[in-house]
Amino acid sequence: MTIAFQLALFGLIATSLLLIVGVPVAFASPGGWSSDKNIVFSGASLWIGSVSSVGIPNSFIS
Repeated sequence: MTIAFQLALFGLIATSLLLIVGVPVAFASPGGWSSDKNIVFSGASLWIGSVSSVGIPNSFIS
């Protein structure tokens, strides 16, 4: 169970780092928001899923 928790936590950290870099790039590039909007929303959805996948096992591991 701890391996699954550690992998989920790594996924959350990796997704967070990608969003920290990707979202400002999408806003700063000319016309980038129009073309990258779906990627940003998909990343945000993946991040929310990652938070859930870390939170549920965290309630079992104390």
